[in-house]
Amino acid sequence: MSGVTSGLFGGEPLLQVRDLEVTFTTDAGQSKALRGVSLDIHPGETVAVVGESGSGKSTTAAAVIGLLATNGKVTGGQILFGGQDVVRMSAAEVARLRGAQIGLVPQDPMSNLNPVRRVGPQIVEALEDNGVAKGRDAQARTVELLEEAGLPDAARRAQQFPHEFSGGMRQRALIAMGLSARPRLLVADEPTSALDVTVQRTILDGLTSLTSRLGVAVLLITHDLGLAAERADTVVVMYRGEVVEKGPARQILRDPQHEYTKRLIAAAPSLASRRIAIAKQTGDADLVADDLLAPSHGEGAPPPASTSDRPQEPAAAEAAQDAGQGVDTIVEVEHVSKVFQLRGKGLFSRATDFTAVDDVSFVVPRGRTVALVGESGSGKSTVARMMLGLTEPTSGTIRFDGVDVSSGRDRAAEVTFRRRVQPIFQDPYASLDPLFTIYRTIEEPLRAHRMGTAAERRDRVHRLMEDVALPTELLRRYPGELSGGQRQRVAIARALALEPELVVCDEAVSALDVVVQAQILHLLADLQSRLGLSYLFISHDLAVVRQIADVVCVMEQGRLVEQGTADEVFDTPRTQYTRTLLDAIPGRTLELGVAG
Repeated sequence: MSGVTSGLFGGEPLLQVRDLEVTFTTDAGQSKALRGVSLDIHPGETVAVVGESGSGKSTTAAAVIGLLATNGKVTGGQILFGGQDVVRMSAAEVARLRGAQIGLVPQDPMSNLNPVRRVGPQIVEALEDNGVAKGRDAQARTVELLEEAGLPDAARRAQQFPHEFSGGMRQRALIAMGLSARPRLLVADEPTSALDVTVQRTILDGLTSLTSRLGVAVLLITHDLGLAAERADTVVVMYRGEVVEKGPARQILRDPQHEYTKRLIAAAPSLASRRIAIAKQTGDADLVADDLLAPSHGEGAPPPASTSDRPQEPAAAEAAQDAGQGVDTIVEVEHVSKVFQLRGKGLFSRATDFTAVDDVSFVVPRGRTVALVGESGSGKSTVARMMLGLTEPTSGTIRFDGVDVSSGRDRAAEVTFRRRVQPIFQDPYASLDPLFTIYRTIEEPLRAHRMGTAAERRDRVHRLMEDVALPTELLRRYPGELSGGQRQRVAIARALALEPELVVCDEAVSALDVVVQAQILHLLADLQSRLGLSYLFISHDLAVVRQIADVVCVMEQGRLVEQGTADEVFDTPRTQYTRTLLDAIPGRTLELGVAG
């Protein structure tokens, strides 16, 4: 499908957006979010809209599907779907159109699933409301849809609640719901941003199959240029509410004409990248991880150089843990397991054990970055929650700076630990208090730990906003008034407020566009270089991991199946599972270029 231009799709466009303008009413007055946006989508065509966070991508999608925020209004232009102007329809007419002919896969899985209802009945409700199926037929169809979306053990999972799903599993449930009525147009707003690469491929293969088989058009909102190049027929590049470039996907991404498009492509991570150079300012770049972790070196690789304060020979993780010397570790994870009890379907049914993490051991060297990678549900986030003290291990030990933190701590020790270890969670919609302004959100840790005067805290908040590339004008706003990428930057600023020693990044940049992602990764590397920060970096984006990680640990079904330096794991993966992860990366074989 990729590489086919919209001009080769016969007949009239299914969707025509003409000179679209959208204006939001805020406390500061009228703000025009879209200015003269135009695009066409033909039956069977996939159009990807790319651009930075706040560029207007999601606002365009929301206008098309009639789901603008209450303070937003279409103030100019047309949205023609099948020849009918959506802008002039009543709310009831738009709702019927949205249910039967336009499907939606929203970006945020947690706020779009009812937390007090099981997942299956929510999909059944969508099927019944759209007249697709009822009763037992709807229940059977729900299981089929979850299987199509790549969810294993779909019949059992349908009886669970959203909080019992990982982020990727929740997103798959939303994808199943969006495809339930077999729509003519599917609006997919970052539909795979929470998914690991193998499931992402499954989902996108399913969308491609649906498009070619049923003539379904797809409006794909994404910040992943590799995905856009591989999956879209046409790419539309947006910047500050305007379309600055559009055309055949591979042509745009191989030979961009607009300066902004060139900047986007230049910022995109790839597997050809190496460790971010700023981290090498410490002067021991070549030692990054070879002398810090156990795995054997790639065949023919030279031994690590030695310095006066580092061991002469590579030290195994186990040796570092057992001997407590040679490697300065800030975290030691020893034989940690976590078993959850899953409730049964009936009221009196017996719970079953589920092993989320199975005998995992690794170390986080001080001042370094260890990445945990693997498919959704592999146990990555559970390991992170145990390291943060939010989930207690079933067995094993976690030591932070030599102190066991896997068991209970007194109040003083708890406060100290919370200051020294900070999280950046995957979902910025759920991790920010919607009733706090952005200023209060970032200041709250400083206030809670009684750090600085009010004026000093204010200065610190302003510096943090600059660090994460956000204008200080946003400090008076609330999370609901920010885009997903802007919210995640706020979450990062809050985590850095206390200048912690260890930051646990759980998909911390998955919601960010490539330009801001590059800024944040360089920020993290710079802070690590200047402050000696240590990171546990959890991600399904292996191209990002290549840029940020010193050591990579690969998890599969709760077990650690491979670990080594970033170069070892990416250049000479030892397990078929790791090779499968690498092969599934969108656009891995495509060459993105910048016109000279």
